[in-house]
Amino acid sequence: MLISEMTKKLIAVVMLGMGLVIDSAQAQTPADTAYSQPYRNQVHFSPRKNWTNDPNGLVFHDGEYHLFFQHNPEGIRWGHMTWGHAVSTDLMRWKELAPAITEDSVMAFSGSVVVDERNTSGFGKVGQVPMVAIYTGHRKGNQSQFLAYSLDKGRTWTKYAGNPVVDRNQPDFRDPNVFWHAPTSQWIMSVVLPQEQRALFYGSPNLKSWTELGDFSVRNPKLGIWECPALMPVPVESDTTGQTRKWVMLMSVGNGAVAGGSGMQYFVGEFDGRRFVPQDTVTRFVDYGKDYYAAIQFNHLDRPITIGWMNNWQYANDLPTSPFRGAMTLPRQLSVRTMPTGYVLVQTLPREMEAIRGNETQLLNLKKFDLNKDANAFVRESDAYELTIRAGWGNFGVRLKTGPNKETVIGFDSTRREIYVDRMRSGRLTDNAKFAARTVAPYRVGNTVVPAGKKPLLPSITLHVVVDRAAVEVFVDGLEPVTLTNQIFPGKAHPTLDFFGPSIRSVEVCQLDSVWK
Repeated sequence: MLISEMTKKLIAVVMLGMGLVIDSAQAQTPADTAYSQPYRNQVHFSPRKNWTNDPNGLVFHDGEYHLFFQHNPEGIRWGHMTWGHAVSTDLMRWKELAPAITEDSVMAFSGSVVVDERNTSGFGKVGQVPMVAIYTGHRKGNQSQFLAYSLDKGRTWTKYAGNPVVDRNQPDFRDPNVFWHAPTSQWIMSVVLPQEQRALFYGSPNLKSWTELGDFSVRNPKLGIWECPALMPVPVESDTTGQTRKWVMLMSVGNGAVAGGSGMQYFVGEFDGRRFVPQDTVTRFVDYGKDYYAAIQFNHLDRPITIGWMNNWQYANDLPTSPFRGAMTLPRQLSVRTMPTGYVLVQTLPREMEAIRGNETQLLNLKKFDLNKDANAFVRESDAYELTIRAGWGNFGVRLKTGPNKETVIGFDSTRREIYVDRMRSGRLTDNAKFAARTVAPYRVGNTVVPAGKKPLLPSITLHVVVDRAAVEVFVDGLEPVTLTNQIFPGKAHPTLDFFGPSIRSVEVCQLDSVWK
């Protein structure tokens, strides 16, 4: 039963130098029908067509968020690496532009973009602040770091005539992540030697001349190569002023992640402009799902916000999507939380999500109203929505059902003390053993897992779930928060919601507007 309408939301409650210049003319129209395919996510960015992987060069400049990304303009599989480009004024609705940094004799691998406000590079002109891209140039047998710059808000790019700016004459040396470090008045680059599981730090006064400063390595034979480092200061959650910060190093691993295949780990510590010293060498994962990789931060923004690639190298080339392949995660805002065992990463959806939130519903009395009936009536025509499920101790969750024995299950297992997403019978690609999976995250209280037979001190457990046409992102804010990100390819666009578990206390459902409309 729905109650009064408010402004936009209807609230009901369910209580229980020189070089090549590249033209980047706009390539998308607002009502483009290319964004309506069955597995085209409606609130997660994906390119109009062809392959995409790592997000690159995330930056905010002059009122626009820029999302660059690894892109193959010639096909739906990895190859011909070029920087795709999209812009947004609200962080949610993206307009794809033509490719920014294109392949010539050198492929453009991952990297970052900075706003050179001081014109340290000398690329700027009067009234024109340069955006500078620092990326890996890939040639046969060699990877080195290149520059390109733009004087028109990223629409056209000029490759620096002095490339490469950092070259170790090695076949695997990639993914520069660059930011301005005010305490030492220099640009800092973190870049990896993947096979060695080692990050190198370089410093530069001008983005052109770089000096090696130090390195960071935590060898783990169970994990694969290191890629896409992202070093950033992150606020400590308990300090409401936002002044207390710790440094977080995000690192992607090519294999051996917690759910199998590729994934991400992180370290919390201190950085003095030369060395990163972690609080410990414990392996902590950024996300417990199968599909979270290569997340990096937005430069030139007042908060640490990241976007990742929603995929896994185990099956990335096999996704049943066309004419595109690959998508990004939702943006996440980062902080760290103080725990007895050290600092842990906290990831939340940023306030910019409000831009796409539509009608919201709740039910007033679980005994009076039919939870499944009313929730399904509300989301019947919704391609994307948020679920907030609050429950006491006990097994509970929701099934996204798309047919007989076809479902994705999201829930809490009180016996195993796990949050899980089970996509074993979610639809297409489940015949791939590496895709079919039940991904799990531990439900922790304080510094230990909840002992067997004991109930936690928390009054309730809350699952915050974002459901899109081909994706599920789960956020669980216990004392030690976790996230699980998984792709799904159901047989029909609108699954039926089937909530289960007597411990459910309340459910909220919020419709999400398509970012393509």
